[in-house]
Amino acid sequence: MEGSLQSATQVNTELDDILSQIAELDKWREIFNTQGLELQGCFAKRAPERIKAEEETEDVSRSSTSAQTPTGYVNPLMVPYSIPHSLVVSPSLGGHPVSPELAMSLRKILFGNTFHIFNYEWKKSFFKFREPHSNLSYALEAERGGARAVQMAVQAHIIKYLLFTRPVDSECCTMESLGEVGEKEQERALATALADILWTAGEERTATVSLVTPERCFTPHLDYKLDNFTEKLQLFTFKKKEDTRKFIYEHIQCFNEEGSHGVILFLYSLIFSRSIVRLQEDLDFTTTHLLHLGLGNFGCRQALLNLLLTGRASPNVFNGTLLYDEDGSPLAQPLHGVLARSDVGYLHWSREQAEHAKLPTVGSMLKTPKLPIWVCNINGTYSVLFSPTRSLLSDWKMEHLFHLYFYNGQPTQCSTAMLTIDTHSHHWEAGSGDNQGDLERRFPSLEMTIRTKWEGAAIDWNGTVPYF
Repeated sequence: MEGSLQSATQVNTELDDILSQIAELDKWREIFNTQGLELQGCFAKRAPERIKAEEETEDVSRSSTSAQTPTGYVNPLMVPYSIPHSLVVSPSLGGHPVSPELAMSLRKILFGNTFHIFNYEWKKSFFKFREPHSNLSYALEAERGGARAVQMAVQAHIIKYLLFTRPVDSECCTMESLGEVGEKEQERALATALADILWTAGEERTATVSLVTPERCFTPHLDYKLDNFTEKLQLFTFKKKEDTRKFIYEHIQCFNEEGSHGVILFLYSLIFSRSIVRLQEDLDFTTTHLLHLGLGNFGCRQALLNLLLTGRASPNVFNGTLLYDEDGSPLAQPLHGVLARSDVGYLHWSREQAEHAKLPTVGSMLKTPKLPIWVCNINGTYSVLFSPTRSLLSDWKMEHLFHLYFYNGQPTQCSTAMLTIDTHSHHWEAGSGDNQGDLERRFPSLEMTIRTKWEGAAIDWNGTVPYF
């Protein structure tokens, strides 16, 4: 037993050394790439067949070394990134293989270059529902990380379907009905939500779904970093929304099963549905790509979140197009905001930004959506806020006293939080005697987020200890 432990320790030490050397090599590769240099020599001389063989060997090696590690030790760098064969589709299914030019354009619109690839946190993310027929059977599980913004935007569209658009008796579209969702209904809700977002991004004329095939569609260039699944994309384009929904439903395992890279595949589908050309037109000089790198992870820029909510990758949250600066002087180039109301809205609160008077002003197009559902960005963490009352935003009398429901996607949340909002009888800061800055630190951030929409509202957590 002692010899086995020593052997395992030695193996782990050697593996750590190897991984450290690989990380160091990747760091220098990125430096060279940033400076516009090319790695030549032995890397440039490798034949395409040898590159493919080495990649396949690397996948097998990762799997075998991962299995040899002692129980309880998990090294994310050693988890294989390739999609399981059970979750890939046959090339005979149809569609069009991704071209090297399109793959490089995809990288550039996401990262701003062709060298960055998604990290482990993104690659392990998929659309996972909570337990069927439970208090949270309508809800997706979303851990902290850059992919959470995408998952919560999809969550908002799932709520839209379950409460307002699914073909059932309208009396069933209540909060109680959200706890009666079974596994098949979860799959239908996810397929509908994904198709809805893609169809809107395609200007309600077309949608594209990207899936993965077993083999690579092209041999990459030297300045393109392999990730072993983008190069295997097969693209399926549809001219009808219902055809898009049916196709996604038939291949729902490609988005909702572990190992599927489901969030990334949906994000690719979203970009292809909008098209690279239209995305470039949506953006402005302040934003050239959709993701930003911070604290070792890729986060979603506002343009990507707006694309998920409105179908356009507008980089800003104000209404319309801004032509002049704060002093009234013409801008060198216009700034693009939100042009129309969408079904799902957006609210934003940052305690740090508020304390420095830098909180962005969300325009009425996002604050007042067609349906009472909002994706919330609260201190950089995404969640959803919603009401089952369709007329909440269309009948001013409904906004005197009403309920909002909150879900933050974290596995630790065991039930949907219900908050009572009172905008009519009194003000939340009455009798406090504090200045505004103290109030911002004293009250939960969720309450401050709600007050960006309903200024002065009193908020009752109905017995739940405020936790967000």
